[in-house]
Amino acid sequence: MSNLLWKSLVVSPAVLGATLLVSTTAMAAPSTTTQVSPAKQLGVSEVAQQPEMLAQTTIDQVNRYSNEGNQNNSQSQVTSVSQFSDVQPTDWAFQALQSLVERYGCIAGYPNATYRGNRALTRYEFAAGLNACLDRVNELIATATADLVTKQDLATLQRLQEEFSAELATLRGRVDSLEARTAELEANQFSTTTKLVGEAIFGVTDAFGGTNGNNNNTVFQDRVRLDLQTSFTGRDVLHTRLAAGNAQAFALANNTGAEGTQTFQVGNGAGNNSVRIDRLTYEVPIGPANVYIAASGGQHSHYAAVNNPYFFDNTDGGNGALSTFASESPIYRIGGGAGIALNVPLGKGGGILGNSSITAGYLASNANDPGLNQGLTNGSYAALGQLNFSVGDRVALAATYVHGYNAGGGSLFNSTSATNNLGQSIGVVGTNQANTLLGAGSSNSYGVEAAFRPSDKLSVSGFVSYHEVTGFGANDDFNAWSYGLGVALPDFGKKGNVLGIFAGAEPYSFNRPVAGLTGNNVPYHFEGFYKYRVSDNISITPGVIWLTSPGQSSANDDAIIGTLRTTFTF
Repeated sequence: MSNLLWKSLVVSPAVLGATLLVSTTAMAAPSTTTQVSPAKQLGVSEVAQQPEMLAQTTIDQVNRYSNEGNQNNSQSQVTSVSQFSDVQPTDWAFQALQSLVERYGCIAGYPNATYRGNRALTRYEFAAGLNACLDRVNELIATATADLVTKQDLATLQRLQEEFSAELATLRGRVDSLEARTAELEANQFSTTTKLVGEAIFGVTDAFGGTNGNNNNTVFQDRVRLDLQTSFTGRDVLHTRLAAGNAQAFALANNTGAEGTQTFQVGNGAGNNSVRIDRLTYEVPIGPANVYIAASGGQHSHYAAVNNPYFFDNTDGGNGALSTFASESPIYRIGGGAGIALNVPLGKGGGILGNSSITAGYLASNANDPGLNQGLTNGSYAALGQLNFSVGDRVALAATYVHGYNAGGGSLFNSTSATNNLGQSIGVVGTNQANTLLGAGSSNSYGVEAAFRPSDKLSVSGFVSYHEVTGFGANDDFNAWSYGLGVALPDFGKKGNVLGIFAGAEPYSFNRPVAGLTGNNVPYHFEGFYKYRVSDNISITPGVIWLTSPGQSSANDDAIIGTLRTTFTF
């Protein structure tokens, strides 16, 4: 209340100044009427005796001043007293007029830049000027006191505090407890820059179907990864990943290669749960580009968009598809190791480019080996280039090219090692006809990947890849094809669950003139899985993989692989 009174006192000079100015102006003006008696000045007896004469006089005065105003157009608001040509700083009312005009803005002049301070003042003009100043004063008071708390607000706040005193005490205790626990964590934390991300997979799996069932037994396999993720600036990340596992792929019909290989069956080395560093990479933004540097275990899918949501999971993780084939296009499996890559945005928003970017990367398989035909640039490598396009978060499209060189045979799709239960190196995807390199050679691979998410409950993705291989030895030139299409239903039955169905053809090649690499049937791959989220850190994924014409031969029995995968993340 005292604050409001103070505000009123601050602006009261405007009211007082306006009143004094208009009244003293009238007194200082020369008289233009005849002398009247005190009774007439008070307007007592004359009003009763001569009502018609007084009324006529008032009307005449109003008309006279109205006509005078009309002759000078109308009064207009000014912002500075200096705009009045007939007002001088030496005038006795200059400061009062200056304050009313410039500070309060409630006194107007004539359009001809005059104020006419010595002109007689009518009661109408006095009322209009005083009302304008009072309106301005009320406006200033309302503005100055709009955010003030009223006495009723204070009473309400006090009443609420009394009613919820117990709850407030409980919250105060919880805050104190959190502060103590936070202080303890800060004092005993592992690192201020590093966090640990872990994954453990338990998989029970078996193969069925004629000779496939006879050659394999039910197995219980595992794989564990501990990823130390270090950030030095808050925007970069250094991955130091330790891995161990004993999972191996099934040996199916003759010459089946890596068909049906599951994600947790790759990258396990000798398969005896020995611990090794299987990834050492660093990612950092530099200007508009994102830079990826791999010292060991680098893969193209670490930095390139694979456009296969709900099937792909951070390079053969335990929360996506069961098989390596369904998780990403085989084109990303060519090469791997150490090298560098970057992503550069080309456009953002509208226009022809839309939300687009370009990706380029180079990975060498034996970058650490100084031997003959080895090293970073003289050994086996794979160079990737990719154009990425997206429309919001619903449509994504990529066009990919990979040039690979293999210095000494092996597998075309060999981004991470995989072996079967016979101890054979089988690459990670595809038939032997499309995967086996008999000697040194180069390859040019072309792919298109797309993803479409019409709603939050449906995702469709697919890819096509074509590979031209030129061998430096005899009969080692061939072409290979691969394609696949997947449909995922996220949050199916429960939030966090995923139902996935996938179909396609693993990399295959016809008419290779090499003994043991014959067979001209398309090896179709069908897969279905359902990831059930038990909690934020545990998921169970039952699934089935069905392979037709394994080894590219319809004479081989179809293979059916059943899996129950349990994934722990922490």
